Amino acid sequence: MPPERYLLAQAYNNAWANHRLLKACGQLSAAEVAAERTNFFPSIIHTLNHNLTVDWMYVSALEGDCIGAAAYDPEIPFPAFADLDREQRAVDRRLIDHCRSMDGAGVAAEIRIPRAAYVQVERADRVLLHLFQHQIHHRGQIHAMLSGTSVAPPQLDEFFPGEPNCEALRAQDFAELGFTEAMIWS
Repeated sequence: MPPERYLLAQAYNNAWANHRLLKACGQLSAAEVAAERTNFFPSIIHTLNHNLTVDWMYVSALEGDCIGAAAYDPEIPFPAFADLDREQRAVDRRLIDHCRSMDGAGVAAEIRIPRAAYVQVERADRVLLHLFQHQIHHRGQIHAMLSGTSVAPPQLDEFFPGEPNCEALRAQDFAELGFTEAMIWS
């Protein structure tokens, strides 16, 4: 599989995992989403906002106009879950669109990320792999926090197995997202 196809599949998987997690979190009351919990960030809504703001920063860098540290001001731009849900889904779409537009040269393109004292320059594929790993890390924390709520954490460790039974298990999520197997694999 060419690297650009692999990265596109990762972008789709990222959006699918976020969809499943957001559906579960959407069943919580506002009090449960905001409740203080043991974790790196002190609540589910805080951790979800962190994922979103990091996505904004890196996706804007991949698109060629990095917003830098402005992505993190304010630290929690969406204390209301419905607003956060909408914005996360929007940036997930931007990430898929960016990965869909990449070719071999795009995978190796230099991405500039302004930091406090310098401009970080990385290949696009490295930025993407970092972004996917970041999402996985914090989705795992939210998954663990969900274990202490009234909502069971969703399964997030699938990566598009090709057997028909597995395709059937994700069919509803894909319909809700507007995805098809062909969009990912062709």
